[in-house]
Amino acid sequence: MKTRKGNKVYPLTNAQKLHFYCLKYCPKKQVLNIGASLTIQVDLDRELLKQSIEEAIARCESMRLRFAQDKEGNTWQYVVKQDDSVIEHFDFTGWKMEDAKQKMEEWTQTPFARFDSPMHHIVMIKLPDGFQGIYIAVDHMTMDAQSLIMFYRDVIELYCQKLYPDEVSYPKDMASYLKQLQKDLAYEDNSSTCQKDRAFFQKLISSSEPIFADIYGPDKLNAERIAKNNPALRAATNTSDNVDANISTFHLETEPSERLHTFCQNQQVSMVCLLLMGLRTYLQKENNLDDISVTTTIARRATLTEKRCGGSRIHCFPFRTIVAKEDSFIEGIYKIRDMQNQYFRHANFSPSEYYAYRKQCYHLEDGQTYEPLSLTYQPLSMRYDGPGLDKLEGIKYRTSRYSNGVAAHTLYLTVSENPTDNGMDFCFEYQTGVVTPEKLRDIYYYLCRILFHGIEDCSRSVGEIIDWV
Repeated sequence: MKTRKGNKVYPLTNAQKLHFYCLKYCPKKQVLNIGASLTIQVDLDRELLKQSIEEAIARCESMRLRFAQDKEGNTWQYVVKQDDSVIEHFDFTGWKMEDAKQKMEEWTQTPFARFDSPMHHIVMIKLPDGFQGIYIAVDHMTMDAQSLIMFYRDVIELYCQKLYPDEVSYPKDMASYLKQLQKDLAYEDNSSTCQKDRAFFQKLISSSEPIFADIYGPDKLNAERIAKNNPALRAATNTSDNVDANISTFHLETEPSERLHTFCQNQQVSMVCLLLMGLRTYLQKENNLDDISVTTTIARRATLTEKRCGGSRIHCFPFRTIVAKEDSFIEGIYKIRDMQNQYFRHANFSPSEYYAYRKQCYHLEDGQTYEPLSLTYQPLSMRYDGPGLDKLEGIKYRTSRYSNGVAAHTLYLTVSENPTDNGMDFCFEYQTGVVTPEKLRDIYYYLCRILFHGIEDCSRSVGEIIDWV
């Protein structure tokens, strides 16, 4: 296949292949749906908002992305010149807030038609409390969280420009998804850089075997050792036939969130380093192990073009650190930072190839892993403070995520900046048959205690912090 409906077609990228693999084997096809809303406490001009959404779609190639399947069953992607989707409107006035949320979860749990069809569903909404804005569901093969936030921002900037044409400049163009796609595919075609990245990860994987450390402690690994009659087994099966999922969100207020940010600035480390240190220390406490692995996500948006091109650029890799209890809290963070910097240099490598090589290297069975959870930190807020909105004094924002009802893995933690009060949201998406809400409260409680006791005096040893919490 070279063209589809007059548009040039391209293969899937490594990031998309990982999603497509998940879609192929998950029994519920809404598994790739991302649903979110952004609402503002102000009356919006509905026609002006509709025009802004349509214009933002025209400016964003990945919102016009389609997929096609050839006779051999291969999947391709292409961008249509004009989007033919309908921008809907729904007024929740008179509804209960929980019923409105349930309705948007229903939208999020509706699978997209996979081929030759729009991969988004956009609704202008008015909530029961008068907040107004946009609900969007997108397919993860076309957009990730950062893409979606950039799209929301573009809609807001376009709206403000239309509302105040004499005072607000027209927003700068989005970057081309197709141009970035061609760069990605050139890298993936066994380029010299790809070969160097492959050599790095293969050496890292084969250096020594990680060990599974669960959120519930060592019971799962011990049970598998008994079942396999292998007391030296280091991997555990961490899958479930029940992929039903839910989302629980815990909000960290402005002042404590600011303390975490200030610590990162003073120590010149990223927030994701601090969060990883907190999570691995919790797992270290639960399992009495210094060797901890979790899955980390890398956005791969270093350049301005990558930041503004849309699409799905997330790569997920296992992230292993060995931090002794005698090490100080800051020493652990520095170990994470140093390893993270190495990952960044090689992050374009295929996660699917990473997992395939590791499976072969350690003779893992299907479903066996070393990572109990995945962490994503999303520093980009949906909040817009640019020209136009400064005229609306005391404006209040609200953002919400909606569960698609499915999770391919046991537990995802996404930490993001809350635009309402500049606090931080800890959003757990979890398989309901494996993880309980009570356990999530425990994780969040101990994670916060570890983080704040650690930043209070980062020379404290990890063992001392574990004993204290």
